[in-house]
Amino acid sequence: MYILGISAWYHDSAACLIHDGRIVAAAQEERFTRRKHDPDFPANAVAYCLREAGIRPDQLDNIVFYEKPFVKCERIFETFLAFAPRGFRSFAAAMPVWIKEKLFLKAMLARELERLLGKGDWGRRLMFSEHHLSHAASAFYPSPFENAAVLTLDAVGEWTTTSWAMGEGRELRIEREIHFPHSLGLLYSAFTYYCGFKVNSGEYKLMGLAPYGEPKYADLIRKHLIDLREDGSFRLDLSYFDYCTGLRMTNRRFDALFGGKPRAPESALEQRHMDLAASIQLVTEEALLNLGRTIALECGARNLCLAGGVALNCVANGVLLREGLFEKIWIQPAAGDAGGSLGAALAAYHIAHERPRTVPSARDAMQGTYLGPCFMSSEIREELDAAEVAYEEIEDGELIERTAQALADGQAVGWFQGRMEFGPRALGARSILADPRAPTVQKQLNLKIKFREGFRPFAPSVLREHLEEWFELDTDSPYMMLVADVAADRLRPLDKAEQVLSGLDKLRVVRSEIPAVTHVENSARIQTVHSDTNPLYHRLITRFAELTGCPVLVNTSFNVRGEPIVCTPADAWRCFMATDLDLLVIGNFVARKADQDAKGRSEYHQQYELD
Repeated sequence: MYILGISAWYHDSAACLIHDGRIVAAAQEERFTRRKHDPDFPANAVAYCLREAGIRPDQLDNIVFYEKPFVKCERIFETFLAFAPRGFRSFAAAMPVWIKEKLFLKAMLARELERLLGKGDWGRRLMFSEHHLSHAASAFYPSPFENAAVLTLDAVGEWTTTSWAMGEGRELRIEREIHFPHSLGLLYSAFTYYCGFKVNSGEYKLMGLAPYGEPKYADLIRKHLIDLREDGSFRLDLSYFDYCTGLRMTNRRFDALFGGKPRAPESALEQRHMDLAASIQLVTEEALLNLGRTIALECGARNLCLAGGVALNCVANGVLLREGLFEKIWIQPAAGDAGGSLGAALAAYHIAHERPRTVPSARDAMQGTYLGPCFMSSEIREELDAAEVAYEEIEDGELIERTAQALADGQAVGWFQGRMEFGPRALGARSILADPRAPTVQKQLNLKIKFREGFRPFAPSVLREHLEEWFELDTDSPYMMLVADVAADRLRPLDKAEQVLSGLDKLRVVRSEIPAVTHVENSARIQTVHSDTNPLYHRLITRFAELTGCPVLVNTSFNVRGEPIVCTPADAWRCFMATDLDLLVIGNFVARKADQDAKGRSEYHQQYELD
């Protein structure tokens, strides 16, 4: 049985194909269109999934959309009625779109499928999941657990903003929900907006900014914005927000509470913004812990699965793990709306069709999340030749040796291997790599290669077998979804002057043996690398460790700011030539920047809108 899952028309559109419950392929539309967070129908991703499986469109048993548009439309109408006459302008602007498109989404989906795949009885084969059920299914069914509690948190689906469920075998039951407009995701996004970052894009920047500040505003948030209750529920004071009726997240009352208007995007960051980030991060962690305690107490589950956009907050995930409420925690790597396409397909297979579930015998069923396109040597050679690239083709052994030596020599490497990752993280298939021991690497990568804000941290990839020698973590983290401290014996003692630094001045301090991946509070967002899921990347880090004594590499996504992660060899080449990367390694092909024609350089990064 082939089932195609689709998420679309909000942000991060994606498609996923499963065959008899096994994931065959999954990808976000943005990777093909080069438009970050592309919300449109995922035509390219759908076509890729069918190509990867080698099947015809008529072999699809079902196409499943990740949410129910009628219920979402009901929420829009009821929200307007509840707040009328406030927000009439935004309501009037939105309704024609909803009536024309979203309200008749089944017919719209059938038209898109017919345009892409040809004539067929698409309407009959279409199914609709619920938004939070899709999230929950994406978390539970690929997890390594026979039984688990499942917590999903995001901005909003149809009505639900937070839910917890119980999964057992193929069964998945939603037990409790919190409904719009009370939303932890929207609260975090309100501070994202207020601190000058893009909603549904810049939340991870707010998380990265938090360690530069102090949670001075946490009490104000608890007193005025959110009532956190011990049973895990919460309520927001909506008089401070405009997201129900307006075209922005916060209002003048919010501004007055925190002493000023929202920060203008790209303007200077002040200590106040860092303190605000620290404050909302702390409150978010408290809310997550309250939910975790209640779920552990009421259901007695030993295992917890997480999904939804808030589950991408890897700092909060680390706090929850260290609390010890559950023996094991598994987080869906594509936790946001893109992963809803996967969950929709799995929910249809196991719940609607009542097909049995096999608990993965490996680490999980995500295959390392390497579910996107890969390229044959002939395809890579053709694209490189078309771009007039000076390159060498070499065997695996020499490839590993040269790349490891280049990294040990301080070079920055564009690394493009195998199938592209599904989800927001680069995990050693479409990555930029560097030596974490060099104090200047963090600044160099941010300003000269990624063209992004200098405060943002970088993540380490570490060999799983050496994890506990370098980090305060004793569990797998293959998807870069957990933050933990660098091991105490790897830290450098700070002198008195360094200890009293505040704000962005903290960036100047070398804190550990691996300063490029050590954030200002001595933490790191960790990816554990396993020989069974990415053997070539594991070999590279192993050889780097033999050369340097350090089994860790800097790993950041292969793209510039505002650009989706590269998908094709041509994407990688353009990005390589627009940045200060030294070496490009695509399959068995190696290109050095020093060997290229300088005319190939471009202002490539300027074509992307800043995120």
